[in-house]
Amino acid sequence: MSEQEFLQNLEKKLWNAADKLRSTLDAAQYKHAVLGLLFIKYVSDAFDIRRQELIEQFQDENHDYYLDPADFASEVECQEEIAVELEVRDYYTEKNVFWVPALGRWANLQDNAKLPPGTKIEIKNGKTTTYEMRSVGRLIDDALDAIEKDNPKLKRVLNKSYGRLQIDPAKLGELIDLIATIPFKHASLQAKDILGHVYEYFLGQFALAEGKKGGQFYTPKSIVSLIVEMLQPFSGRVYDPAMGSGGFFVQSEQFIKEHGGKLGNVSIYGQEYNHTTWQLAAMNMVIRGLDFNFGKEPANTFTNDQHPDLRADFVMANPPFNMKEWDTGVKDDDPRWHYGKPPSGNANFAWLQHMLYHLAPGGSMGLLLANGSMSSNTNTEGDIRRALVEHDLVECMVALPGQLFTNTQIPACIWFLTRNKKARGNLADRSGKVLFIDARNLGYMKDRVLRDFKPEDIQKVADTFHVWQQGEDYADEAGFCCSATLEEIKKHDFVLTPGRYVGAADEVEDGEPFAEKMARLTTQLQEQFARSSELEGDIKRNLAGLGYDC
Repeated sequence: MSEQEFLQNLEKKLWNAADKLRSTLDAAQYKHAVLGLLFIKYVSDAFDIRRQELIEQFQDENHDYYLDPADFASEVECQEEIAVELEVRDYYTEKNVFWVPALGRWANLQDNAKLPPGTKIEIKNGKTTTYEMRSVGRLIDDALDAIEKDNPKLKRVLNKSYGRLQIDPAKLGELIDLIATIPFKHASLQAKDILGHVYEYFLGQFALAEGKKGGQFYTPKSIVSLIVEMLQPFSGRVYDPAMGSGGFFVQSEQFIKEHGGKLGNVSIYGQEYNHTTWQLAAMNMVIRGLDFNFGKEPANTFTNDQHPDLRADFVMANPPFNMKEWDTGVKDDDPRWHYGKPPSGNANFAWLQHMLYHLAPGGSMGLLLANGSMSSNTNTEGDIRRALVEHDLVECMVALPGQLFTNTQIPACIWFLTRNKKARGNLADRSGKVLFIDARNLGYMKDRVLRDFKPEDIQKVADTFHVWQQGEDYADEAGFCCSATLEEIKKHDFVLTPGRYVGAADEVEDGEPFAEKMARLTTQLQEQFARSSELEGDIKRNLAGLGYDC
């Protein structure tokens, strides 16, 4: 079975089973219950894999950790020494594996989750202690607390609220059994790849289940992929000031892996206001083994910037659209508003300028905004957009199709900006030019309400952008892309809607003479009118038979 088939089968099986257990709990609460357990499963399994390695090393006479049975009085004594050594934390931390105390290990949860309250459990963690079972929710909270205390890196990352969840203890026990079925062995996939995939899939499914609120923590994968494919963050500092669950970082990791890059060449910086979403993002990074800096705490990006001195090589974000009353506590002369103070009634240009402020001199950025940002002249928005164009910061504008988001029907676009359009590396001089791409006709309806991009759609947009950047083999395509000068944009009063520049697609000539086509179409229309009259008569007769006249 291929990797893709394996993962698709797994994700559907797990989600269907997990959703059945949801019962009356709303998706927002259930999300934390499921994802927190997935996290324990990950750290516990990584711990067990390292533990198995150590057992083999203690018995391998060619390894530095070898314990020679000849040095012990008996085989039993040797095995007891191995058991003691297996509880030494340094063996795990030296391999960047989280130390998991016995109370926090998955086997302890699964073995004891269904015990009645008051049952005494023996916990062997170097020394033996007794734990009194109060509820399965409390057992999970205590397991998370134990893991967090022994791993300072996880401080405030874990959501210890299972004891307060209004979820049937029996259902929670079944959920533990379900997550225990996740297979961690595949010919070419590592355990963390499998769990990382399941975690990301569940985030997307919960976003769908939560509807409008789901968009606060999750950006559809195809949009994230499009921005990452266009910016190509191979190395340097990557920053997302509205990171949600960290989708841009996950996709950047995937991009680097697929293109043979080194994950260690990228540094991750993020910020998120919502505390539980901040925790989701941190767990998302830990599961993938990614180092990250999400600041000291969850905080408002505008009033409590967690990375004030950061200048990032790549800045990517999907901030909330058209956010109102965002500027309480923000100074009018804040240095971020270099191109004009954004209006209080809409934060679109506040997000854009915040990202621009944190962009390194040679950096590039991409952000999703509502379509109104491309043409609005409300308050100072038109002036800010004009200043951005006149300073030659806008590199590309992409108009997106509708129905891509789970939480909003507002049409959206992607802004790409850079501080340096001069020729460098394999890039041509793009000074004074902006690429417009109208992608509204791309994608397909994946179900009744949601549209998605196919991989070839993403590739078409990304390739067009890269070819234009490199200045080779690029050509405008009516209805799809156009490279415009700043003078042309000025003639359009600095409106950046791609449709204004790319025009309409050329009609394909079918070779049928106009007069013949009209005769054929009018005949077809007359036939359809006649058929319509017949159907109307049938319906009236049927209704009359039932005693209704119309």
